[in-house]
Amino acid sequence: MDLTLLWVLLPLVSTAWGQYGDYGYHPYQQYQDYSDDGWVNLNRQGFSYQCPHGQVVVAVRSIFNKKEGSDRQWNYACMPTPQSLGEPTECWWEEINRAGMEWYQKCSNNGLVAGFQSRYFESVLDREWQFYCCRYSKRCPYSCWDRQWKFIMCRMTDYDCEFENV
Repeated sequence: MDLTLLWVLLPLVSTAWGQYGDYGYHPYQQYQDYSDDGWVNLNRQGFSYQCPHGQVVVAVRSIFNKKEGSDRQWNYACMPTPQSLGEPTECWWEEINRAGMEWYQKCSNNGLVAGFQSRYFESVLDREWQFYCCRYSKRCPYSCWDRQWKFIMCRMTDYDCEFENV
């Protein structure tokens, strides 16, 4: 009887423990192209991050900490775009996505994400976000935005795919 109770309670205890611990998602630790500073923000602090000119975001990493105000620390990796896209012709900040609201954002004008800006709001325990986007002189054969996020998702899995082939 005691063993049966243990088998029933163990998954519940594990789940509850996990909800109050720190979460770290590190499936692509083999990539060393994150900034040397580690995280780009402290919990509950704003930040602004931009890739070097001619590069776009290719990886996103975060860790959640409920003890520090239900917030995440963030870090990003950048990579030069394929030469087939040409040079960046213009870059801009997209509209701000307000904290506490549903979030769906992408770069307009077939742009690629080259940075982020974010502020934390204690009142709603949430962040507002703004994308920094760049458009290139040559257009992608498909939507650039789609290709960029497929590449990021590819890097978050066990697949080793090249940006050009996504």
